[in-house]
Amino acid sequence: MSHNRPVVLSFSGHDPSGGAGVQADIETLVSHQCHSASVITALTEQDTRNVKKLIPQSPEAIISQANTLLDDLNVNAFKIGLIGHHETAIAIYAILKQHPHIPVIFDPVLAAGGGTELSNERLIAAIVDLLLPCTTVLTPNSVEARKLSGLDDLDDCGLALLEQGCDYVLITGTHEDTPSVSNQLFHDDRCWETYNWDRLPASYHGSGCTLATSIAALMAHGLEPIQAVMEAQEYTWNSLNSAYQPGKGQHIPNRFFWMEEDT
Repeated sequence: MSHNRPVVLSFSGHDPSGGAGVQADIETLVSHQCHSASVITALTEQDTRNVKKLIPQSPEAIISQANTLLDDLNVNAFKIGLIGHHETAIAIYAILKQHPHIPVIFDPVLAAGGGTELSNERLIAAIVDLLLPCTTVLTPNSVEARKLSGLDDLDDCGLALLEQGCDYVLITGTHEDTPSVSNQLFHDDRCWETYNWDRLPASYHGSGCTLATSIAALMAHGLEPIQAVMEAQEYTWNSLNSAYQPGKGQHIPNRFFWMEEDT
């Protein structure tokens, strides 16, 4: 095994339940043989059911820690997850604009799986105005795509988010009332491709984190975005298909499913 692992720096919240946030990022990156570096955007009080409290970290601490890491590590990709406060978005933007050559994979976490709102109008405005123009691959679910674009039709949402500056937009369809899950990839002013997946029976904690971080890992290894998006969906679906339920709420993706395939 090569020890020259690509580095992914994730800006994510801390999830004490271990299902989402930076813990999900670390598991996914290790599973893809990447080195995981992280800057915590917010502490949370949460379990596998819902988020009870969000405690944003200071913008100064976020910028200082990120700069310390970037002075030391050769970062191959940025992954952004939970932001939680508009000042945090501004801090992340300050980092991204100094490193425009590093691809940015952004999972815009606007609400918890249990329903708690994790954003407001000021944060959404900062995301749209500052972060979307820096984003290589945006991975909103259908609810988030509608919130960010202000539109209802998902085709219109995808095109509008491209117009905000994203290179690629992958809208996931797990929240839609459809027999199967349809994920739509938008690029070059059109819906580039639609991917259909069997709908799994459970509700999952950390699925969006897993998908976005898988894309970041694969791009850090040198894959082009379209190939990374395709392979990351397969990895995520397999993680969900072998998920487990350690608590009383949502299932947790088994991001190391591949270790158990031959046992």
